[in-house]
Amino acid sequence: MSKNKSILDEYTTPRLKPMPGYVLVEPVELEKKTVGGIVLPDIHDEKSQKGKIVALGDAIYREGQEITAGKLGIKLGDFVIYKKWGGDEIKFETFGKEHIFVKFEDILAVIK
Repeated sequence: MSKNKSILDEYTTPRLKPMPGYVLVEPVELEKKTVGGIVLPDIHDEKSQKGKIVALGDAIYREGQEITAGKLGIKLGDFVIYKKWGGDEIKFETFGKEHIFVKFEDILAVIK
């Protein structure tokens, strides 16, 4: 990857485009410390429900209506909250991180 290209650019190339109705989310790691400064043990590991949108799929059609990420207020780079058990995890060897394919309707909120 060249110095001028970001990881986000890699995701937006035609090599990786989610199927219609899906977005690709890079989960944000949860804090391992409480507000009071207590370090949580590894057994407390819980999956994050927050992440950054790194790729968008095309529109889907339901009952004759077009549903797009844009109409739902979702765009590249947004931080979102998604359903706890929503999405399918995948790990890319190139980036060494897990990502999740999430359906449009599994996104609960956009963090402003």
